[in-house]
Amino acid sequence: MKETPDLYGAYPRLDREQIGLVAAYGERRLTRGGDVLFSDGDRDYDFFLLVAGTVAMLDKGEVIRMHGSGRFLGELGLLTGQPAFVTARVEEPGEVIAVPPRRLRELAGREPWFGDLVLRAFLIRRSLLIEQGAGLRIIGSRFSPRSRRLRDFAVRNRLPHRWIDVEDDKDAESLLRELGVPVSQTPVVILSGERVLRNPGDDELPRLLGPPPPAPASSAHDMLVIGAGPAGLAAAVYGSSEGLDTMVVDAIATGGQAGTSSKIENYLGFPTGISGTELAERAVIQAGKFGAKLRVPGDAMALRAGNGRYIVDLGGGGQLSGRTVVIATGARYRRLDVPHLDDFDGAGVYFAATQVEALQCRHVPVAIVGGGNSAGQAAVFLARYASRVLLFVRGAELGENMSRYLVDRIEHCPAIDVFLRTEIREVHGHDLLEEVVTENKRTGEIRRFKVRALFVFIGADPCVAWLSGTVDLDDKGYVRTGGPQALPLETSLPGVLAAGDVRSGSIKRVASAVGEGAMAVRLAFERLNR
Repeated sequence: MKETPDLYGAYPRLDREQIGLVAAYGERRLTRGGDVLFSDGDRDYDFFLLVAGTVAMLDKGEVIRMHGSGRFLGELGLLTGQPAFVTARVEEPGEVIAVPPRRLRELAGREPWFGDLVLRAFLIRRSLLIEQGAGLRIIGSRFSPRSRRLRDFAVRNRLPHRWIDVEDDKDAESLLRELGVPVSQTPVVILSGERVLRNPGDDELPRLLGPPPPAPASSAHDMLVIGAGPAGLAAAVYGSSEGLDTMVVDAIATGGQAGTSSKIENYLGFPTGISGTELAERAVIQAGKFGAKLRVPGDAMALRAGNGRYIVDLGGGGQLSGRTVVIATGARYRRLDVPHLDDFDGAGVYFAATQVEALQCRHVPVAIVGGGNSAGQAAVFLARYASRVLLFVRGAELGENMSRYLVDRIEHCPAIDVFLRTEIREVHGHDLLEEVVTENKRTGEIRRFKVRALFVFIGADPCVAWLSGTVDLDDKGYVRTGGPQALPLETSLPGVLAAGDVRSGSIKRVASAVGEGAMAVRLAFERLNR
């Protein structure tokens, strides 16, 4: 069964006493019908609480939600510095309380009930916008590498968007004609309902839709964190909360591999589970609360030492300097060695199972390759959407590399079929994936399965190319830490630490990555004091 969002959590109504508390941090304003409180694309707009009257939320001119007295406006971008993806227009005149973003953060810090209420509502609202296809529109071909990169950026960064494929979407041709854009100039991104970006560069969409870039530093940061997965975000939260001037850099998006997980059910403190994206979003807001700076995208190209500090060279010619460095670049997903697999990348073959991919798999059969927790979590999650989930595992037992709770869930889910000792040999389809061919390694049996999506979770390789020749690596390419002259988690360079999946000997779990990120801060303090 499909999991529905908690609409009450998304649209709570404050009572008279709560409205009075919020009013102390803002100013009351009378509204008139037709007033626009904020528009699609606005940054740094106020938090609005309705005292009287109604306000319509619009996407591309269409009403998608109405708010009345006691309700508040806004969504996640108000906390992260992203622009608004919808427009708020007054329908019935009344009164609002306008709270500036700075005062909103003060209120959330002093009134925990309010901070929890708003954060939960904003997180759910972002999920609803994504599900509704609100926000920007990306028009392109599924076979275009540029289109796939833009779409991947939007998905990984949880940007509300609608993907329009020129190969089979009937709206694509007429929409391009209206815009006066030939197919040869796609991919096209439409912002704020009307602004058109033709084949935008890799940095254009992040610059327009991401959080504002941090101001350039005049001197070295206390700590540079390279990678914004669980380890890097934990280092950012603990480092900035302890007073370190902390800069976090990631090439693609916050969350790392965990950010592609539909639900993490064995993470301490979340008995009903939490998605990787929500965990990352909460951590980003928390780090920002303590003053950590975030730069996404920021592709680390090299690490070097000089003048008592470390320099990280970034793609595009920029650089950052820090007195200490935490390497938390994690690992990248491995790809199946199957002929023509790349032909279906983004057209049926995926390396993440988030809400965005799940919505494309409603009522169709899907396949998953892998025997670890990522594959198990994806199988349980996709079973709510797909008509059938086929889980292909190379090993002889499902529990060899998968947590027991996931094994139990899979064994008791009638929509999931498990095939052990089985590997994918071929993929077929016309433009879109239609079929996979498998081989049973014990019996040699060849079988064909009709599927519309294939999710690949077969492990990962460490992201260490940018460290070539600077720190010691083990025989598998992971960063070595510790040693006779080094602190725990410290690399062969003093003051350069490694945490999370990129570190040799790490446990490859979210909880351990968070622990190592926090531990790296304590060790960074120790190295700075020396």
